[in-house]
Amino acid sequence: MSSRNSSNMSTTRTLSGISEMEATKLGLDLVSAARRNLGFLRTVAESRWLHRKPTLVEAIRRYSELWMPLMAHLTAESTSTTTPVVHPPVDIEWVWFCHTLNPVHYRQYCESRFSRLIGKPTIFDEENEEYALMRCRDFWVKRYPDEPFENEAGSDEGVSDVAIDEELLEEVSKHRFLFSKFSEPYRSEIVYLIAARQRYKGFLFMVQRSIDLGSNLVPASDIMLMWLIHQSYPTVYAEDLKEMEGDLAKVLTVWDKVKEKEVEETKKLWERTFDQPYEKAGGEIAFKLDGGVSFKPPVYWEVSDTDINTKYKPLLPRFLLEVCVFVRLRDKMKAMQEDIRRDNLRLQIVRCHRELKLEKPMSDFSHSSWRKAWHLYCEFGTKGVMVELRRRGGYCFKGNSVQDTVTFYWNDLLRAPSLSLEKEDDEVKIVTSITPPVQAPYLMKCVPDRVTDDSGAMISDVILRMNQYRPQEGRWLSRTVLDHAGRECFVIRIRVGEGFWRRGGEAPSAVKWEDRIIEIREGSWSYVAGSIGRSPVKVVGTALPKEPADQWKAAWHFSTGDELMIGGLPSSVSGLRFCLKNQAAESTVKLLKGRRMQYQVKKKGSVTKDEECQIYEEGEEEEEEDEEEGFLTLVRTTEDDPIGRATALLNWKLLVVELRPEEDAVFVLLLCICILRSVSEMKKKDIGGLLIRRRLREEKFGTRDWGSVVLHPSLSSSFNSSPHIEPWYWNAKAVIKSEGSINITRQPAVTVGYSPEDGSDKLYKRGILA
Repeated sequence: MSSRNSSNMSTTRTLSGISEMEATKLGLDLVSAARRNLGFLRTVAESRWLHRKPTLVEAIRRYSELWMPLMAHLTAESTSTTTPVVHPPVDIEWVWFCHTLNPVHYRQYCESRFSRLIGKPTIFDEENEEYALMRCRDFWVKRYPDEPFENEAGSDEGVSDVAIDEELLEEVSKHRFLFSKFSEPYRSEIVYLIAARQRYKGFLFMVQRSIDLGSNLVPASDIMLMWLIHQSYPTVYAEDLKEMEGDLAKVLTVWDKVKEKEVEETKKLWERTFDQPYEKAGGEIAFKLDGGVSFKPPVYWEVSDTDINTKYKPLLPRFLLEVCVFVRLRDKMKAMQEDIRRDNLRLQIVRCHRELKLEKPMSDFSHSSWRKAWHLYCEFGTKGVMVELRRRGGYCFKGNSVQDTVTFYWNDLLRAPSLSLEKEDDEVKIVTSITPPVQAPYLMKCVPDRVTDDSGAMISDVILRMNQYRPQEGRWLSRTVLDHAGRECFVIRIRVGEGFWRRGGEAPSAVKWEDRIIEIREGSWSYVAGSIGRSPVKVVGTALPKEPADQWKAAWHFSTGDELMIGGLPSSVSGLRFCLKNQAAESTVKLLKGRRMQYQVKKKGSVTKDEECQIYEEGEEEEEEDEEEGFLTLVRTTEDDPIGRATALLNWKLLVVELRPEEDAVFVLLLCICILRSVSEMKKKDIGGLLIRRRLREEKFGTRDWGSVVLHPSLSSSFNSSPHIEPWYWNAKAVIKSEGSINITRQPAVTVGYSPEDGSDKLYKRGILA
């Protein structure tokens, strides 16, 4: 690594190069505080009752009239300088948290009422929090015997006539969606928070040494998180930043409108101070620019408390990370304009998506500032990224030649300060940053496979010889379930026929309707010769057909205890109706047609709310229905959360599913295959390729593995749009079709590849379509 430019040596330094004397000393463990408060913000976001106006008004009354006088009393009685270890009820804690995020108003409030600044105890673990809550309840009952400890305001109550602090009500109301700014699961990772704390201290250092700021400063999201957490402990914050109070007036807060000029000025100031790009992966500008276009992240991350699919050993979790690559030309390139016009940079992935090549001309970059070249989301299994410096040939030569290559491995970046690394060559400096890998939704698809017998062995002469020519009894259609990396994790079997096949005599016959069961076995095939093998033994899920009620066309009973009912017009897929019941479940399950909630794919271009409410023209409606065909969003609701959350997206026509870790993979697979099976029977048509009875050729592993790389939409216009670097459900047919040599949603016109031992085509048509 070459030395820094000598002209910048006197004004720039690295983040880690700030000495203890220069850095602002923090009297708080910001990492632990952030982890604890992110959990609290999530609880607040999920507690819908807390945001109803009667509840908020009562919470503010309790905070102002009861809690703050109690804290002032306990603080005055305390013999130590530390804040008393007590923890308020959640409604009061929320009002207190919001109030402290306006340090000026909070200080004025405390000093006018109590002649001192009231601090907050630093409680960072559940055990101490539980103790502090019990202790608080005791103090509360003694001081306020007629006041309930919990907020008992009902949703149907009107707003009381008690005078409240309108400014505080507005403050609390505007922070309702604060968690949405920091809801990504990597925010709670310790390695991320350590890096964020370092950048926050660097930001304070930059502000403190900046004289006569010409415009407001815009904190990046990781710096903003640390700043808000620091503010929420008012006495510590006031002590730590007592010499900077006036300087911070130029720093924009989380809900302020931002001008592009302010963003650019902040970036330039950071680059002059540290010679590093200001933004990074997980540290973007978290504001919507005034008049600008905001981009919705293409991946939906949310914290998952549990992963119930760990019980399925072959199903391995996915881990996803965010990647940003910034480029800056070296100063000597100012005089080499001819080379710049001939050179370009190419980004490639080390593993899992070798086909990916994203190119940027060198002329897109500057020697005076850092510019973002690529913004990606990658699976941890991709290992890293490579950036090649390539040069086009001269007048007599065609093609490109590789001048240099730099590689950034995820493991190296995880060990680096601020989760970023800088590498350089003679022409460019490149900084790559990542977020810590966190668990992402599971991806699974079902691919056709050979017919099996009652024991689970494939119908084959190989198995027949191994069984000493004893005929194989029973016929089951089989589907192999592959995960995101192409690993076999389940085998789905649909019972179709019974009996034997003997040359010149016996042939399998269709089983009765009530015996056409579906089962899922855990594990991969045990291959005995080439592609011939036996299915795994362990059955983890079954679906039994039931006689449907009058208003329904089909019904299934799952081994999970759920019952699925399907109705609607057989002639129209869009007219289908679904109902799920489970008396023993804690939550209610709904199947919503199409891609809903976080899976919704919005049309290109921005539309107003009024435009969304307009009725689309008939042609547009048909196009939208066609795009949504086959998709179902699985939503779980509870009494506390009647809107619910989407836990899975499935396309039953393509037999593809995406599910969150807290959703049962076997349950979702049963839904998928039962719906396809029933709709095929209702329409008397093989709409999902169930009659295919052979394994199709698949893409070679590592060429462009499904879901391994997703490009951020802010940069997608710069590259040729490909469905393989977008979320799969944006263009599911293109992604899934390309995985095999033919479209599995179409039945092959000929059945030459099927042996008579498998059973006749008539047998399977009768078993599936009759």
